[in-house]
Amino acid sequence: MTDRLGELSAAGVAVWLDDLSRVRLSSGGLDQLRREKHLVGVTSNPTIFAKALSDADEYDWQLRDLATRGVHVEEAVRNLTAYDVRWACDVMRPAHDATAGVDGRVSLEVDPRLAYETEKTVAEAKALWWLVDRPNLFIKIPATLAGLPAITAALAEGVSVNVTLIFGLDRYSQVMDAFLAGLEQAKANGHDLSKIGSVASFFVSRVDTEVDKRLEKIGSAEAKALRGKAAVANARLAYERYTEVFSSARWQALADAGAHPQRPLWASTSTKNPDYRDVIYVEELIAPGTVNTMPESVIDAFADHGEVRGDTVTGAYDDARRVFAGLESVGVDMADVIDTLEREGVEKFEASWNELLDGVRKSLEAAVKGTGHPGAAAKGSAEAARKAGGNA
Repeated sequence: MTDRLGELSAAGVAVWLDDLSRVRLSSGGLDQLRREKHLVGVTSNPTIFAKALSDADEYDWQLRDLATRGVHVEEAVRNLTAYDVRWACDVMRPAHDATAGVDGRVSLEVDPRLAYETEKTVAEAKALWWLVDRPNLFIKIPATLAGLPAITAALAEGVSVNVTLIFGLDRYSQVMDAFLAGLEQAKANGHDLSKIGSVASFFVSRVDTEVDKRLEKIGSAEAKALRGKAAVANARLAYERYTEVFSSARWQALADAGAHPQRPLWASTSTKNPDYRDVIYVEELIAPGTVNTMPESVIDAFADHGEVRGDTVTGAYDDARRVFAGLESVGVDMADVIDTLEREGVEKFEASWNELLDGVRKSLEAAVKGTGHPGAAAKGSAEAARKAGGNA
């Protein structure tokens, strides 16, 4: 049989899973994906954790212990999520060791309510880094304006960072600059740069969702012909900027000191429009040195019928620019699209986080009362979290 995921990996795309749960860990499912489907990384978010908590009783013993200790709900969330992420880090450690620390990474997100507070984000990132205490951890920090200096500060302390919620090209350039500044400071602080990792999570399908909505509203034939093209074009132009930055003299000085590049990570790669090919955001974004984090359904779909046609990015920059020119000509304001997506992205994750807190609060109360299994108390909150956060 054709090993399509193996071909994807050989083309330079690291296959990561956009999901995590204690059931997946305890059943051996995550390790099986690592061994059988070329999986070399894991990402998570508040919506994922809210669902995981409500769907299984594997959390009950820990919820009871936390309730017995009288732990505050926010600290309980840290303990619950850190436990899963620490376990996942251990499962993925072989991939980490096999790639000299590049892959085998597992991401844990900073409280998204801190997205506009730099100092609190840095403090939380350091606390989570200490709590999980694994070399293959990534701390997720959003790419808001307030997040940029937090990215630099965390890296300067030796904390590996997954920069999340990147939608636009100019913000992506700022993220790369924040990464370089962080490594320069880390080097000055005496850190071993080879131990520090980073990815830049550039969101894909949400761009098409927002742009297509605007194209439908415009309604002309020219506008409708551009549906389903903005997201891939946007990501391809992001990769062009990546190649420029990581071929610069500034980067080379850090590479000479042992640093690994901050790879582009294609996030939000499940297809939201059923009219589009279900693996479009994988097939059309194949390029060396990238990461594609997918729900298991997309991993399975690509394993079944995905096509690896070599590098589908670097030869397509002019086509991407033509798409952007076409969007401008029909009246789509991409700057406004990006601003809208960033604002909504933060709001969705904030809503999911609040629902996660609510679910854990109910679970702690149930554990104290001894009514049923504590995780079941979070079921309603998890459903609300899924609706609030949507799919990545």
